Amino acid sequence: MTLDLPRRTGSGRGLTAVIDFGPDSAGWTGIRGVEDLLAVAGGYIDFAKIYAMNALLVPGKPLSRIVAAYAEANVATFSGGILFEWAHRQGEVEALAPLLKGLGIRGLEISENYIRLDPADRDRWIGWFRDRDFDVIYEFGRKTPDEPLDLDRLGGIVSAVRAAGAHHVIVEQSEIDLVARSDAGILDRLARAPWFDDILIEADPLCFPAQHADLIRRFGANVSLANIAPGQALRLEGLRRGIGRGVDYAMFAEEDVPA
Repeated sequence: MTLDLPRRTGSGRGLTAVIDFGPDSAGWTGIRGVEDLLAVAGGYIDFAKIYAMNALLVPGKPLSRIVAAYAEANVATFSGGILFEWAHRQGEVEALAPLLKGLGIRGLEISENYIRLDPADRDRWIGWFRDRDFDVIYEFGRKTPDEPLDLDRLGGIVSAVRAAGAHHVIVEQSEIDLVARSDAGILDRLARAPWFDDILIEADPLCFPAQHADLIRRFGANVSLANIAPGQALRLEGLRRGIGRGVDYAMFAEEDVPA
């Protein structure tokens, strides 16, 4: 006889992207911290975003070791979009390629949190990095949006950036927060969009586990989530499987509980 974990409900497998802040109260991810994280939860993590400007802020030698540890555990790393936006503002986007390759980072996020990209320029940069063997993730949304997201516009962008070579699209946390406050019905329609499987939804690490449990209830256990703090990765997988008060131990809902 074997005792198995509760299974995720639904079809497919939702992706989990952690955000590696470096040594931080949200999860100590120096070299040994990452090794411990991966030993315990590596099987439940698909991506690790190197936070904001950390590809420049963290010394190269330890960061390279951290990236190598992720790679050994089959977790893909990518640099945060703020680094791309800063490079774009400085007119030094092409300098990202040798910087990231030197660190072993083979992915990057292209975003428009604070800058504006012409669609042709956006797609050109996606293609430019793709042609240099980078995996590109595009992030949709502003850090301070002033109106709820338009699903038709988002769908058009998902289609365009995927055609240009982006692997996935992340929807900025602030966009989700604004919609949840102003018109939660948009989130219901988002779940039915034909391109929903191409996106990851950012959650707020400061709102764990309540917001994450709500996203799972709304979108299903296999919703792809980003911005997960390292210390939350294991518990998030538990929530996906119906484990924890946040989801009212839904693992018991599908079967009879032994007497």
